[in-house]
Amino acid sequence: MARVIANAQPDVLVLQGVDYDHHRLALKALRDTIDTHGWRMSHAFSLAPNTGLATGLDMDGNGRTGHARDAQGYGAFFGQGGMAVLSRYPVHLQGVSDFSPLLWRDMPDALLPMTAKGAFPSQDALEVQRLSSVAHWVVPILVEGRTLNLMTFHASPPVFDGPEDRNGRRNHDEIVFWLKYLDGTFGDDPAASFIIAGNANLDPVDGDGRKSAITDLLTDPRLQDPAPKRAGAPQQGEGHSGDPSLDTVAWPSPDPGHLRVSYILPSADLRVTASGILWPEDGPMAEVVGAASRHRLIWVDLIF
Repeated sequence: MARVIANAQPDVLVLQGVDYDHHRLALKALRDTIDTHGWRMSHAFSLAPNTGLATGLDMDGNGRTGHARDAQGYGAFFGQGGMAVLSRYPVHLQGVSDFSPLLWRDMPDALLPMTAKGAFPSQDALEVQRLSSVAHWVVPILVEGRTLNLMTFHASPPVFDGPEDRNGRRNHDEIVFWLKYLDGTFGDDPAASFIIAGNANLDPVDGDGRKSAITDLLTDPRLQDPAPKRAGAPQQGEGHSGDPSLDTVAWPSPDPGHLRVSYILPSADLRVTASGILWPEDGPMAEVVGAASRHRLIWVDLIF
């Protein structure tokens, strides 16, 4: 993974699936490992995620408690699979906004999981359930005297549930959160220049999930979609109709197959000069990229 990152040479990098520890020792160790491959990002940022945060309740309706699916976000232990930011530019720590504690029921127009019997899995569960399966952060990056707001998140997969569609509804609302945020719903005054970057776990064309969430985000006039693409002859999942060159993850075929789930969406005022997906077909980096993760690194070059 360090070799992939050093090859891409990012100025600001969002990492997903990074276990959280209080002193960020693991994150700093990763940063230093990247440094040994020739690329230094001095600034390391992370906050405690919702993954593995115990609730003491049955959150998935299977009649048991204390399991990974009974935490605020899926996790066998607190902090498993969190998020982090590495940057060559400093983070304005006093300006960070962490919306991870936001309760799902407090999200305007929330698509809460309800059945004919009432709240799923219970009213007690919905009273404590947070919206973010991992986290929602607004992280101000100080770039040569100016502030660029990095808005990042990792949404729940819209699968692995039952007919109540708990995960599908949560995934929808985790994505739509950013539209509400830009509307000023949560009290913050969104800056003119920002980037939404993260794993939405939702493809606008193929796979499962409520497509309207990501479609509305991609077509919002306050944002632009650079549509990063991979080079070469991409694989197409069985029954897929979307552009395979846009896919960002290599899940096994035929189901779910390759999908577009990761996004970098700059605000409309920023100038995009290039974008892409680090996914070589052959050459020395091809095997390294495949070993690093099923998810591929996507990048966008901006003039700010």
